[in-house]
Amino acid sequence: MAVDLSQIVKAYDVRGVVPDQWDEPLAELFGAAFAQVTAADAIVVGHDMRPSSPGLSGAFARGAAALGVDVTEIGLCSTDQLYYASGALNLPGAMFTASHNPAQYNGIKLCRAGAAPVGQDTGLTEIRELVERWTRAGAPGAPEAAAVPGTTTRTDTLKDYAAHLRSLVDLTSIRPLKVVVDAGNGMGGHTVPTVFEGLPLTLVPMYFELDGTFPNHEANPLDPANLVDLQKRVREESADLGLAFDGDADRCFVVDENGDPVPPSAITALVAARELARHGGSGTIIHNLITSWTVPEVVRENGGTPVRTRVGHSFIKAEMARSGAIFGGEHSAHYYFKDFWNADTGMLAALHVLAALGGQEGPLSALVSAYDRYTGSGEINSTVADQADRIAAIKAAYGDRPDVTLDELDGLTVTSTDWWFNVRPSNTEPLLRLNAEARDEPTMTKIRDEALAIIRA
Repeated sequence: MAVDLSQIVKAYDVRGVVPDQWDEPLAELFGAAFAQVTAADAIVVGHDMRPSSPGLSGAFARGAAALGVDVTEIGLCSTDQLYYASGALNLPGAMFTASHNPAQYNGIKLCRAGAAPVGQDTGLTEIRELVERWTRAGAPGAPEAAAVPGTTTRTDTLKDYAAHLRSLVDLTSIRPLKVVVDAGNGMGGHTVPTVFEGLPLTLVPMYFELDGTFPNHEANPLDPANLVDLQKRVREESADLGLAFDGDADRCFVVDENGDPVPPSAITALVAARELARHGGSGTIIHNLITSWTVPEVVRENGGTPVRTRVGHSFIKAEMARSGAIFGGEHSAHYYFKDFWNADTGMLAALHVLAALGGQEGPLSALVSAYDRYTGSGEINSTVADQADRIAAIKAAYGDRPDVTLDELDGLTVTSTDWWFNVRPSNTEPLLRLNAEARDEPTMTKIRDEALAIIRA
């Protein structure tokens, strides 16, 4: 039966409802297509805790092995643990996860050797076309099997992954800290105990049981509703900080000792300053165009060169590779490290926060205040009938004002002396996303409401 994969093959990954949109036979074809497109002799495969993940990843491994490719299966892992395996073993990798999506979803994040991303422009389109061709009526139903199938080996990379992360941050002399971690029943419950082992931390675990049905809350800390339990527990425990991981534990969100969320831009600035110090006080730092003004300021103050990019991990990773950047951060709590094959790891960012907090006596709220200088709106989504029309209306409203500049690197950014805002279209939904920032709350509120009035007119 011919299949249309347009609904599940996204810009950066494969993602859809199981078994309605895809299943194990399709996963097997994806494995064969991945083997063919990467032309690899060997690959590494891992999966999260979703009920469908072991079956899908096993089918993918069979599809690749049938073409003569040797498969290393690392089993349960976080996405950044899979990136570690891809980097350390220098093999293309496949991670079975749907990140923070609900339980009925699953997906595949793919990378080439050294954790280099695979997206629509770097192999995902060819993979999709192969799978669609193999399922077309009258076409050969499967790729031609190799005379000698590949081997399948099981190995556990968790301890090596933890040791690599710990080698990148000096935690030897930190003071004792009490930290609450909300794993959201996701892969943080698997990785955190090993990564934190032996550190002077009192760990208060929340929802560490691996359960891909997410019985407590969605594993999406970007939604404030999913931070409520952590915030309450941090206050109850009089903890020094709280950490929240998403479902595949590649993103990490931080709350301070009062239970207040620390903006990801402030974490980006803090880690950037630490990474610049670790690299001798110079280097390039990548930030997307909706991170706070604080980020480039802190980078320059610490001897670095800030580089502004579009939103999206493929743009960040490409710019990291092109510029030789040592670190990159996004507003969505994705943090990228040169010493982690330019891949994103929320766990390494969390270790930096622990090292910074544990290396001084004050509370986290005081420490991050230096990295949180402006007032932001957060991302506000508006459903619109015509994205281009509304962006044109904003351009018309601000284009002739002598006190503003416009740029179109990603959507439209309008910048003045004391404020800026960006409006960008969603690639998948009829939405415009607004982010605004200003030097004070009244200015931010005014500019946010002005922009929303035009967007929603």
